[in-house]
Amino acid sequence: MEIKNLHRPFEVEFLELTSYPVREHRNTFFEMVFILDGKGIQSINNHKLAYSANKLFLIFPQDSHGFEIHSPTSFFFIRFNESYLKGLGKEWVQKLEFMFHSHNHLPGCILNNISDKPLIRALAEALIREQQSPQVHQEEVIRQIINTLITVAARNLSIDTHSSVKRDQTNFPIHLLNYIHQHIYFPDQLKAEKIADHFHISPTYISEYFRSKTGESLQQYISEYRLKLIETRLRFTDMQINEIVLEFGLTDASHLNRIFKKHKGLNPSTYKKMHHYSYSRTS
Repeated sequence: MEIKNLHRPFEVEFLELTSYPVREHRNTFFEMVFILDGKGIQSINNHKLAYSANKLFLIFPQDSHGFEIHSPTSFFFIRFNESYLKGLGKEWVQKLEFMFHSHNHLPGCILNNISDKPLIRALAEALIREQQSPQVHQEEVIRQIINTLITVAARNLSIDTHSSVKRDQTNFPIHLLNYIHQHIYFPDQLKAEKIADHFHISPTYISEYFRSKTGESLQQYISEYRLKLIETRLRFTDMQINEIVLEFGLTDASHLNRIFKKHKGLNPSTYKKMHHYSYSRTS
């Protein structure tokens, strides 16, 4: 299967197609696809679902995906890789993390708020105009519009996470993971008692249930997910160690050093220096 790479932090592309020229492939970057016009079938990881105008899709690195066009389609693509995070502040990093870790990697539009569809269309059309008519500060304007699109997408995924908990218990493991992802910066909200209360089940059952569905303990999952995000901070932001400690509610820097070294085999400062060196050499 073809692997596609992105050699800059982000790019936007507008295509009007009667057939999709690329066979199902995987990216090494994130992709948002908005359909302005047309109909067909979207395929992600061997799952298929019809698409039509005003649909917004998320495609993740390593997702196998493609489109089958049934009528002439106008696609608008926004692509960005992890280095895009490097220029964003903590708030944006958290938005991206929640959005990407909450999504279920299945086909279908992520816009659950109908009133957001014309907003997304207007933003996509504004990006097309900016790309087609170069002006002063063009790249800065494009970045701001992309950030707005990310915010709206994250809001819609959040709507799905909160509203579906009550109406659909068959996907309860997904909702539980979403809860953990959303509250990872608030340790008090990740205690077994708090999680059990949120989902209206017994505190003595929540850990047993989680292990039965995921194969690992609740606290192990929380710890490993937190460490994954800390790696992101060290690799793609200029945050200091004490700032990371404060953000994730850890006891102190020695606490972070201890758990990170156990996980990665070296302390956070050394990890950060090693990554920044390799990043500057490959960018």
